[in-house]
Amino acid sequence: MFSLKNKHAVITGGGSGIGKAIAQVFAKQGAFVHIIELNEESGKQVTEEIQALGGQAKSYGLNVVNQSEVIATFQAIGRIDVLVNNAGIAHIGNVENCPEDDFERVFQVNVKGAYNCIYAAAPSMKANGGGCMLHMASIASAVGIADRFAYSMSKGAIHAMSMSVARDYLTDNIRSNTISPARVHTPFVDGFISKNYPGKESEMFEKLSASQPIGRMAEPEEIANLALYLCSDEAGFITGNDYHIDGGFIKLNN
Repeated sequence: MFSLKNKHAVITGGGSGIGKAIAQVFAKQGAFVHIIELNEESGKQVTEEIQALGGQAKSYGLNVVNQSEVIATFQAIGRIDVLVNNAGIAHIGNVENCPEDDFERVFQVNVKGAYNCIYAAAPSMKANGGGCMLHMASIASAVGIADRFAYSMSKGAIHAMSMSVARDYLTDNIRSNTISPARVHTPFVDGFISKNYPGKESEMFEKLSASQPIGRMAEPEEIANLALYLCSDEAGFITGNDYHIDGGFIKLNN
């Protein structure tokens, strides 16, 4: 079950964190993984790790904000069966602490970057008789989270775009869904804690972990396993949905 054999999967931001975990799981299940990564060295490293384990992978140094480069890269890849829009950046602050430059930067990467990839992948999927798109949203698109104004905006847009694609491409056999994680333990989280709470890393890690009712952060592999299911043929009846993977944050955080 959940085989991706003979499928070509494009994963943006596949050089670290959740994207890396998805790339590794997809390759393990037989996909040829195409890693799109701004940090070219990180992309190459993940590619080499996958290849060392007998998997198939290739990395591309690419800024998803640049539409012409995205289109050229996707055309060079050719067949695309799966697109995972994972690349994104964070921002901390409410609207008064969100200067125009910061707002624009988050919008460009998180929203326009995802749009560019959808725009470039759709023709390939149509030509191949269908495909699957999966977009990384966030619980911030469903509930209010303090000091996450620009980030929440961007993830709300991701969910809306996914729903639109799901509706528009039903007859083309292209499915589109979103995953909305709560806090995930990635290198980004560790870096955020180290930068903002020097000397209190352990204390803040425990505090952030405890903010989810289940008592811990998610592991990237847990997000990747859900992504695998949603992009597999076993999920062929699923489109236009958003999946909260949040340790009970939304329903149980009273």
